[in-house]
Amino acid sequence: MSTTLTGAPVGPGRAAGVVVTMPDPVPEPRETTIDRSAADDAVARLGAATSAVQERLGALAAQATGTAADVLGVTAAMAADPALARDAERRVREEAHTPERAVWDAANALAAQLEPLGPPLSERARDVRDVRDRIVAELTGVRPPGVPAPGHPFVLVAEDLAPADAATLDPAVVVAIVTSGGGPTSHTAILARALGIPAVVAVRGADDLAEGETVVVDGSAGTVLRDPSDAEVTAARDAVRVEREFDGRGRTADGHRVELLANVADPQAAQAAVAAHAEGVGLFRTEFCFLGRDVEPAVDEQVAAYRGVLSAFAGRKVVVRTLDAGADKPLPFVTAPDEPNPALGVRGLRTAVTHPEVLDRQLQAVALAAAAESADVWVMAPMVATPDEARSFVAACESHGLRRAGAMIEVPAAALRSRWVFEHATFGSIGTNDLTQYAMAADRTLGDLAALSTSWQPAVLELVRATCAGADSRGRPVGVCGEAAADAVLAPVLVGLGVRSLSMTPRALADVAAVLSEVTFARCREVAHVALEQPDADAARSAVRRELADVLEPLGL
Repeated sequence: MSTTLTGAPVGPGRAAGVVVTMPDPVPEPRETTIDRSAADDAVARLGAATSAVQERLGALAAQATGTAADVLGVTAAMAADPALARDAERRVREEAHTPERAVWDAANALAAQLEPLGPPLSERARDVRDVRDRIVAELTGVRPPGVPAPGHPFVLVAEDLAPADAATLDPAVVVAIVTSGGGPTSHTAILARALGIPAVVAVRGADDLAEGETVVVDGSAGTVLRDPSDAEVTAARDAVRVEREFDGRGRTADGHRVELLANVADPQAAQAAVAAHAEGVGLFRTEFCFLGRDVEPAVDEQVAAYRGVLSAFAGRKVVVRTLDAGADKPLPFVTAPDEPNPALGVRGLRTAVTHPEVLDRQLQAVALAAAAESADVWVMAPMVATPDEARSFVAACESHGLRRAGAMIEVPAAALRSRWVFEHATFGSIGTNDLTQYAMAADRTLGDLAALSTSWQPAVLELVRATCAGADSRGRPVGVCGEAAADAVLAPVLVGLGVRSLSMTPRALADVAAVLSEVTFARCREVAHVALEQPDADAARSAVRRELADVLEPLGL
């Protein structure tokens, strides 16, 4: 008899396949010691293994694009973390640990420091342990972590996926993903959506799924069907996602314009966005120029990097986000290594207080790149919390001739006081991932908190509404560039709340455009009201799906 497991839907679509679980973790090394005379050799082995892992992850990052490249780059940088290397070397020299035991204990100590700090920094604890396992595997010759390759398509089941594993998934082989942990905005969820893989996270009972059993995964409904009938398996396998195309102009059924833009992290991702007919770029993450470096990149280097994205969108809008350092992206030239709670510390625009020269040179580079290309360049700052921060940022942009200066709304205070923020900022972009985390006080990596970590939360939607109302009073446009923008069911709700543009992974553009083209602006406002009137996220999602059933079912959503 069939049974159904439920979780958080994060990757739309249906698929059927046999379960393949992630391999057993790298075993913990024994607590043995070495002769102190062999310390130099042990330290050399440790350094060689660390370099090999860093190079391997760096090579994967170089081959990847977009979000996957960004994630792999961060993990490669974690492998090169000098604090981890120093502590491991100390344990070899002072405590006579073997190199594998030294890196194991050093990584565990670092992860233990990160976990209590809350999101997004607590997410890095998983990266640390992933890097630990890869270095230990290199030292001991055991199989390193990684996605299995059984030689046939399968449904991947795991507690959660390390970012480096999630970034290397092949959608031609991994037909669906099921995890017992994670949340709607975890790396697994973000990358599954970007790759078009049906996925359900935070599934209660997922750990009981057995290797080789057949399941049907519905990433739109958030269900995993065990012991399905032959007919149910056939129906799921026949339910191939329709490959729609976006015609390059977002609008509702009655012609209300909604700009449909792409999130990009590098020039390669920009080309993918062009191929998907994105109207422009709603979020250009500039961190790819800065991550993994001990010193700030020169202005000329930044100019060349930015032009690679701007040139792909000649005559079209490109919204450049200034450096979002801090929290899960520490950089030695702008962030302190000993902040007690970096997630609530000096990150984003706040780094410009102590290092204004870094922001100034970046704005100089953006201005030079904009002058050399024909894209319509807008610039926004992350983590704006007060009207005064918005005023200072706009003034800094104007000093470089950048007239379209805006604010990312990720802090509830900025959403609630948006009328005053937009007295200065010329536009706004809502980062729903961080806004949700800060509004709900929920670590997005924890499966137990998945119900909280979703932009369907009515409280988060109220913050979106408040932001748009404040911006509208000043005649300023507001977009959404968080993962919520890629949710085709949520899109009409956001538009009904007053959002004028949606920026997402390129793969989501066609589905979002298809839904919007079937509903009027008045209907968008109606479903927004329905969502706001619900007591919780599940009720809001279910109520909107019922209201839009006549649109979603014919589209296979």
